[in-house]
Amino acid sequence: MSEVKAPKIEFPCSYPVKVMGHATPDFEQDVLALVQKHAPETKQEHVSVRPSNNGNYLAVTIVIEATGVEQLTIMFEDLKSHTSVKLVL
Repeated sequence: MSEVKAPKIEFPCSYPVKVMGHATPDFEQDVLALVQKHAPETKQEHVSVRPSNNGNYLAVTIVIEATGVEQLTIMFEDLKSHTSVKLVL
């Protein structure tokens, strides 16, 4: 029986980064600014935001042009260090 392997991502590619956190006034812009440090070509039009049912949290999805695993790893660590961020996918 062979092992099932995760599909390999071919870089560069469009890659959706999902960030969930507290719905603070600056959350969306803070997340975008952190992403732009690692993917400077990312613009506001690459961002979509969805509030939670009670409005306490925001889910921010930003589609970036990913260049490699190292870029994603460092970006995810940066995002996770933000005080309002609860989850990064």
